[in-house]
Amino acid sequence: MALLPLADAFGHYREVVQPLGMQRVPLELALGAVLAEPALARIALPRFTQSSLDGYAIRSADAGRPLTLVGSTAAGEAASASVGPGQAVRILTGGMLPVGADAVARQEIVDRAGDTIAIRAAVPPGEGVRFEGEELVEGAVIAEAGQRVTAGILAAMAMAGVDAVDVHRRPRVAVLVTGDEVVKVGDALGPAKVYDANGPLLRAWFVENGYGEPVVAYVRDDEAALEEAMSAALDSADLVVTSGGVSVGDRDYVPAVADRLGVHQVFWKVAQKPGKPLWFGTREGTVLLGMPGNPAAVLVCLAVHARAVLGHLEGETAARPAWRQGVLDGPVEADSERDRLVRMRMSLDDGTARLGLLPRQESHMLSNLASAHALVWLPSREQAFAAGDKVRWIPI
Repeated sequence: MALLPLADAFGHYREVVQPLGMQRVPLELALGAVLAEPALARIALPRFTQSSLDGYAIRSADAGRPLTLVGSTAAGEAASASVGPGQAVRILTGGMLPVGADAVARQEIVDRAGDTIAIRAAVPPGEGVRFEGEELVEGAVIAEAGQRVTAGILAAMAMAGVDAVDVHRRPRVAVLVTGDEVVKVGDALGPAKVYDANGPLLRAWFVENGYGEPVVAYVRDDEAALEEAMSAALDSADLVVTSGGVSVGDRDYVPAVADRLGVHQVFWKVAQKPGKPLWFGTREGTVLLGMPGNPAAVLVCLAVHARAVLGHLEGETAARPAWRQGVLDGPVEADSERDRLVRMRMSLDDGTARLGLLPRQESHMLSNLASAHALVWLPSREQAFAAGDKVRWIPI
């Protein structure tokens, strides 16, 4: 079976994975969700014409003569006084511009003596004024469908009076950790056993990326047990992730069990290192990602493939993962048959990401993660990569 080029995997995700249903949530619960409908301003911004600075509301034509103060207004107060010829109103930033005024003279150019002011410079019409609706009119689009709600977008919606939004439902995730050899950390470690890293890794990754606690189950290397666990996971989750059991060993049951349970295989085995045995399929909208058992390969598949799948499940418009540009600090070996996904150290040099190779890149090794900032995509080729070569990377 030919290996699928890594770049082609993203096309399959785009074609096959469908966005989850829509739900309306209060604004305070929208952070991190993806909008299913555009968010529209319920009020104009600014809502009323107001001062952009501390000073005096005036008629701009009166700036060259003494003016009489007839009132004051601050943010949150309705303007009670109007400005007639020869008059001014003391106003603070955000205060409603009084009727009759068309400009605000900043206090630094004003001399005041009691209730009389003199302005030392010309003040053109509109100076110091924020006009009603100059940023957004009522009904304007604040954020488009397919955008993920950030803190900034949430703040803009709140200011425009949006108290609830329509978003795609967050995916429910189930994790199946397979293998007779794995033991939960803290339990007794018998002969030929290893502590499990995949369960903690998978759980932590989904929590860290805003998807909450996945349902994690441990399954021994038994075909019937795997079928029971996978069936339950497919019935309850939107994304099922397995670790181990997808290669060609005598106890690698995931592909066969998935087929019996009606999961349509889209692809199996990707031309990447680590993570070659990756398996991808769907059943009635639920996605199954079968990942290898080596922990570094699991991390790579999460950062690259699970991130892409989750973006499509949530209806996100922006491509995921969002690859960035950087340059290599030194030479790195290439692979002639598979794209390499390499953990590297990243530093910034005058705004440029410089990426340095770390030791211990084997798929069963995780000890370099404390020093790794980036996962670098090195396309397959015969010639080694050299210092200064431009590459793509994502945070890890």
